[in-house]
Amino acid sequence: MRILHLDSNHPLLLNQLNDLGFINDEDYLSSKEEIEAKINLYDGIVIRSRFSIDKQFLNKATNLKFIGRVGAGLENIDCVYAEKKGIHLISAPEGNRNAVGEHALGMLLSLFNKLNKADNEVRNGKWLREENRGVELDGKTVGIIGYGNMGKSFAKKLRGFDVEVLCYDIQPNVEDENCRQVSLQEIQQKADVLSLHTPQTKLTTNMIDTNFINQFYKPFWLINTARGKSVVTRDLVDALKNKKILGAGLDVLEYEKSSFENLFTNNLPEAFEYLINAENVLLSPHVAGWTIESKQKLAQTIVDKIKQKFC
Repeated sequence: MRILHLDSNHPLLLNQLNDLGFINDEDYLSSKEEIEAKINLYDGIVIRSRFSIDKQFLNKATNLKFIGRVGAGLENIDCVYAEKKGIHLISAPEGNRNAVGEHALGMLLSLFNKLNKADNEVRNGKWLREENRGVELDGKTVGIIGYGNMGKSFAKKLRGFDVEVLCYDIQPNVEDENCRQVSLQEIQQKADVLSLHTPQTKLTTNMIDTNFINQFYKPFWLINTARGKSVVTRDLVDALKNKKILGAGLDVLEYEKSSFENLFTNNLPEAFEYLINAENVLLSPHVAGWTIESKQKLAQTIVDKIKQKFC
């Protein structure tokens, strides 16, 4: 079988696939149109998020047997059409779930203890202790929306704290020893912290808007290490201003391009200007699952799944 690699990844991916007898070609620079012109030569492709795999692309891929996405989600692939054509889809949420869980916890603790604010002040000669008095996580209720690989990882990280962990998921019976599955209404009634761990779907796009936020009984903290388009940024800013949301840790933004490699398609949005100047907002550039270890784990997961299916 011949595989086309469209993004660079950990070298073990190519090395192990070569050892398994696959023919591996790399093309990290050609346009989508140029790839479409030769994709019929390949049995498989491995991609991160370079471009979308749509119906036009899949119609050109007449011999394609699988698509491997080195990442957790498959939203850049027309999954329904690919499966209709008998193409096997492979993703690797197991590869970066630990990294995402750690990043979400790190963001939460940093927000609670005002670490980004305090660090900036000390670097600028300010020693403001009372103004940087923190909040403890113990005794809080943490709500998780989306209890798959990422949500479970975050819940596991919370085991060392005296917290109640609740989750909401569209799938039944996903709770485990680390979390109790409840209705969305119960999360909105009880949560002090809300952490998102959902894929990008029609259900989750623009999910966190003013109406959703106002359903919460208490002011709460928001962590989003999932997908940026789940949160309506203008509504988040309004909630930060009126203190319905006490602080936000955002690894992803509504404005990201689908490739995740660049931030803005247009000028700097007004809502984002508020975020970058807000002391109770912590931002990172879509790197929650982007650790040294996860790069290797993601690649190994893809190899293992290709091997299991096609060897």
